[in-house]
Amino acid sequence: MLTEGNIKRLVSKLTQMRGAALKLGQFMSIQDSHVLPLEIEDIFRRVQDSAHYMPDWQMEEVLRSSLGPSWSDHFESFDRLPFAAASIGQVHSAILAASSSPTGQPARVAVKIQFPNIVNSIESDLGYVKLLLTASKLLPRGLFLDRTIQVMKEELRDECNYEREAYFLCRFSSPEFIGADPRFKVPWVWEGSTDRVLVMEHVEGVSVGGSMIDRLNQSECNDIATRVVDLCLRELFVFRVMQTDPNWSNFLWNGQTRQIALVDFGATREYTKEFIDSWLRLLSAAAAEDRDACIEWSLKLGYLTGEENEIMLNAHVKSMFLLATPFKSATSQPFAFGPGSRWAAITAEIRAQIPVMLRYRLTPPPRETYSLNRKLSGAFLLASRLNASVDCKALWDSAVKGYQFGDSNAPAALPQQATSDANTT
Repeated sequence: MLTEGNIKRLVSKLTQMRGAALKLGQFMSIQDSHVLPLEIEDIFRRVQDSAHYMPDWQMEEVLRSSLGPSWSDHFESFDRLPFAAASIGQVHSAILAASSSPTGQPARVAVKIQFPNIVNSIESDLGYVKLLLTASKLLPRGLFLDRTIQVMKEELRDECNYEREAYFLCRFSSPEFIGADPRFKVPWVWEGSTDRVLVMEHVEGVSVGGSMIDRLNQSECNDIATRVVDLCLRELFVFRVMQTDPNWSNFLWNGQTRQIALVDFGATREYTKEFIDSWLRLLSAAAAEDRDACIEWSLKLGYLTGEENEIMLNAHVKSMFLLATPFKSATSQPFAFGPGSRWAAITAEIRAQIPVMLRYRLTPPPRETYSLNRKLSGAFLLASRLNASVDCKALWDSAVKGYQFGDSNAPAALPQQATSDANTT
């Protein structure tokens, strides 16, 4: 099946399907997990790099049905050629007319236009993708493809609602989130936006993971990585709301303002207090290398069933201990990422556990952790790409300091290692 000719035909078909197939490709190819066979990784990587634009007549149809037949009156100019395309839509540059602009002046904006019928095609497209992946017989049993596709289906439906994305854009730009943080920039949203057309402030910047890295000094690389990791921890333990798409093009570095602009909130997720309480306790137990507590909270969260053999338990616990290394009191700070670093050695050790866990895993991970792990792994991948050093323990302490657990029967404080600045090396 996986000859070069067949792979090219498969990539072409998946790319034309846009939404579900392209998103699943991004979902899997963004990970540095080395779980997928190389042939499947190559297919998804090609799909991710091959986004198609919709024809002009189709774009016009979406704009007219969403903004009305006189949609162009809201704009002084509109570039009909998109400058970017993603899994469910494409983005155009435009100038919002002063009469429509929230600033009262003509304003440069980015107009995100959704591909037609994406919502209706999610079910059938994901079913088609599942058939193709199953037919290859290359996917390990422990991937639990059905659960992955079900989670992707739910996430895609959320991302197809641009009104939902506009809500989170406004929420993150508020002072209660990061609106008052000078390190970040969140664009404003035009109130005339709809569920299929999102108009937001155009922001200047280049992808934090792109070729611009070669022009940054080490201090800037460290600063960018620190901000992204810090934001991840605050999203989890302060806001309990996280933008979960780690695609580097969603984070734009402006060298003049020294800000990181956040431009895509379609994949934003909210987490319950109960889940974050338990997940924080699990990560704290892993950082303290407390095997019993690690297993206990893994059971409560649903990582484990209680029927696993010792081989699986050992692999799971070891992986958790390794993942928590940047946040341990005994870990020298700042923690180095990148080639030849301690993190590179840790990821190699984690990969060595993956075949064992795929073989003996009895249940898929909790639904919440698909998006959460995707964002955290993306943040660490960015730090590695930047070859950065980050004081992860200080960021951890700042994020969890004063954290209040919701369950009255649980201890009031985290283990000593997770909260005490005095123990930081």
